[in-house]
Amino acid sequence: MTVAPGRGCPKRMTYGPCGGVGPDGSCEIAPEPCVFLDDPIVPWAGAASARGPGAAGREFRALMRRRPVIVAEMPTVPLDVRSIAETADVMRGTVDAVTTGDSPAARVQYPPAYRALLVQQHGLPVWAGLNCRDRNRVALEGEIAALAHAGVVAVHCVTGDHPESGHRPDAMPVFDLESHELVPLARAAGLLVSVAESPAAPPVTHRAGRLAEKVRAGAQICLLQFCGEVEDVAAFTDAARRAGADIPVLPGVPLIVDEYGAALMSSFAAAVLPAGYVESVRRAADPVSAGVEAAVRYARALLTVEGVAGVVLGGAPDPGSGTLLARALAAVGKELGAGR
Repeated sequence: MTVAPGRGCPKRMTYGPCGGVGPDGSCEIAPEPCVFLDDPIVPWAGAASARGPGAAGREFRALMRRRPVIVAEMPTVPLDVRSIAETADVMRGTVDAVTTGDSPAARVQYPPAYRALLVQQHGLPVWAGLNCRDRNRVALEGEIAALAHAGVVAVHCVTGDHPESGHRPDAMPVFDLESHELVPLARAAGLLVSVAESPAAPPVTHRAGRLAEKVRAGAQICLLQFCGEVEDVAAFTDAARRAGADIPVLPGVPLIVDEYGAALMSSFAAAVLPAGYVESVRRAADPVSAGVEAAVRYARALLTVEGVAGVVLGGAPDPGSGTLLARALAAVGKELGAGR
């Protein structure tokens, strides 16, 4: 039976499905099927701002035209200013920007704009993450204004994981808006705006068209969840262009340096890693070196794909090993020519 858009969705989404759909079509937080599985793609029904980005966004977009950009997650201890400073000292000058979204291990973070200011004080350009899980539209508008004032290079607009999937299931989910609706607000504030897509999440045939609707809402860049082989990324970027999403794409590159990261990154519902990728690191005598080599090799292959304008390096360190992962991220970034 076809379910009307949004009816019964725990995130109250209209433009679903989200990226958390399980391989079997199950909802992110329930064994029941995602309510959007059998529905057609919901077209964007709102307006879209044509405003260009501010100085930081323009400069970063110009860099993307000159060469591939290397963006990386920033592994820090949540709510820890000293951790931000220590990680920044390791990563400064080795990547072109750092993302500041959710931590896989903790949903409670400093507010996005404050976190961006803390990071940028240490000389790292910030690609700020902003989700709709924790704030209503008024709070989101305030964060957008603050991020624009802070001069972040871009803002990554996502609906966000449901609280039940994190360490604070007692928190009330908000989802007053979703990513499609957040995009035009950020664009109107003069921010360079990216969105996420998960090509391997069901329904796979809808993913390119869904990205095209986000582009109609104003999205300018797409950050891809891990989605398998280089050929799979190429097939998605081609399908996205044909659907109308002719924007730069930055695929995710997993960086695995220990068993904890290998297990966690293999468990993500919407993620598909290249064949043998995890095993090659697990079997290595020096997993850190093996992880760096695998990430560099995969990233270089991805950068040959038409439409790919850079990569996003990501990993999940064993608690207490964030500095180890930061050093590995820095090594990959330098090897790929970032920061020049």
